[in-house]
Amino acid sequence: MLDELDDGARIGVWTALGVVALLLFGLLGGLAIKQLHDRKPAAPAAARTVVPAVVVVAAAAPASAAEAAPMAAPATAGSADTERLLDVPLGGELAGTLYFATGAAAIGADMADALKGLVANVKAADPRKVLISGFHDASGDAAKNAELAKERAKAVREALKAAGVAADRIALRKPESTTGDGTNREARRVEVRLMPI
Repeated sequence: MLDELDDGARIGVWTALGVVALLLFGLLGGLAIKQLHDRKPAAPAAARTVVPAVVVVAAAAPASAAEAAPMAAPATAGSADTERLLDVPLGGELAGTLYFATGAAAIGADMADALKGLVANVKAADPRKVLISGFHDASGDAAKNAELAKERAKAVREALKAAGVAADRIALRKPESTTGDGTNREARRVEVRLMPI
């Protein structure tokens, strides 16, 4: 192709290719610098040790609103739910799983001791980010199930924050319908995962 062009056209083609190459290298370099800037130093290996934790949440809801208050998300009058849910693939290291009863989303104050293993795993993994994923079974109305899974994930987030985990480390993942090992109990779970740095 270049053999058929005169010298002026050949210079123009090479100049255009050079500009495109510079733009691509600049874009890739900028993305690499941003990624390096966003990274934080890795925690020592001892701090990343994760103790397996499986927490079973009681089927009964708190007896009163006062019992649920320490774990509930703060509500503001007239505020719209503008919760940002990440739509990312499930990944990272499992820090713990919490199982909920049918229709239950609240974690009562009586469950604080049961969350200690999960909280210990999350705190030991500081500064790694925490991704909370709510799941639901396929029975019933899909929209209501997704909302319930989201409320469960929010309850777990609030429990972690109340235990001293920094809010900026925690992210919520979009609810997902699953049957897990085939049982509805397994599907009604919230997984807490530690994301790689």
